[in-house]
Amino acid sequence: MQTAIEVNDLVKVYKNGVRAVDGVSFHVGRGEIFGLLGPNGAGKSTTIKILIGLLDPTAGDLRINGVDIRRHPAEIKRATGYAAQETAIDDRLTGWENITLQGRFYHLSGREIRVRATEVLEMFNLYDRRKHLTATYSGGMLKRLDIACALIHRPQILFLDEPTLGLDVQTRQVIWDYVEQLRTEHEMTIFVTTHYMEEADVLCDRVAIIDNGEIAALDTPDALKAGIGGDVIYVRFSGIDGNESALQSRIGAVSHVRQVKPTADGTYRVIVEQAGEETIPQLFMLCEQLGVTIDAVSLKKPSLDDVYLHFTGHAMRDDTENHEAHMKARFMRGRARRGK
Repeated sequence: MQTAIEVNDLVKVYKNGVRAVDGVSFHVGRGEIFGLLGPNGAGKSTTIKILIGLLDPTAGDLRINGVDIRRHPAEIKRATGYAAQETAIDDRLTGWENITLQGRFYHLSGREIRVRATEVLEMFNLYDRRKHLTATYSGGMLKRLDIACALIHRPQILFLDEPTLGLDVQTRQVIWDYVEQLRTEHEMTIFVTTHYMEEADVLCDRVAIIDNGEIAALDTPDALKAGIGGDVIYVRFSGIDGNESALQSRIGAVSHVRQVKPTADGTYRVIVEQAGEETIPQLFMLCEQLGVTIDAVSLKKPSLDDVYLHFTGHAMRDDTENHEAHMKARFMRGRARRGK
C-alpha cells in the first residue's frame, strides 16, 4: 500500500512550555481510514493542525504524498481537506453560498463551483436545502455541510477533527456512512480524530491511541483487542474492608489473569488470557477463602475501552459534556456579535 501521510518524531512545544506532542510517529496508507483516538488534551487536534499547515511543528519529518509539508505548504493545501471540531459555517448564508465561498477560497471557476457543489451537496443529501439559510439547519446538517465544504476542491486526503462530537447516535451513524462512502467510491484517504471508542472501532482500519502527547499503541481495532487477552471479567465485591490492594494482588496471581484494574465505580476489571468461564469459578473460590463476597460478575470480549486502559493505565478522561457546553457558548457568542 502506498503511503499518504508520513509522520516521524513529531514534537510540538507551545510558547508556554506545554509539550502537546512528544515524539509521535506513524504512517497512513492511501485509501485508509486512520483514527487518532484519545481524550481531549491528548494531542489529537495539535497533530492534525500541524499536518494541514495551521501550526508549525517544533521538530519532526512530516510528509503528505511524499511532499514535505513545511517546504511546499500550497501543494499540501491543495491535496488536503479539513473539517474542524467547530463547524466553519456562516449561518447568515445559505448552504449554497457557504460552499460557493469555500470554492472561491480555492480559486475555482464559477463553473467548477457549480458542478462540484452540486456533486457534494447531493452526496450529503443537502441539495434540496441549498437555498435555505444554514441558521435553520440541524446540528447534523451543519456537520454534513462542513464536510461537504472541505471536499469542494476534491482533495486526496480528508482530515476530520472529532467529526461527530455532540451529535446523537443516529446522526453519528449517518456521518460514518458518508465517511465510508468517500473512501469506497472516491478512494479517499481519511484521517479522523475522536475520543468515541465505538467510532474508532466501527469506522477505522487502524487506530493509534494517543495519551499525553505520545502514541501508546497502534494497530487494527481487532488486533488491539485480541492483543490484550481472551476475555474481560467485571467483578464487584463487598466485605473488602480496606484490603483492596491485597485483593487486587491475590486476583492478579490467579492462573491466566493478565491484568487487574479497579474502575471509577469500584468494579474490578480482570483481563484473562483464556476463556473467562474458566477463571470465574477460581475468583469465587478465592473470595470464599478471603471472606469477600462477589455482588456482581459479568463476562465480555475486550473492547477499545479495555485496550485504552491496558496501554495507558487509566480509563478515558471523558469531558464531552464540558466540551460541548464550551462549543455552544462560542456559537452563541458568535451570534451575539453578529447582532442576532
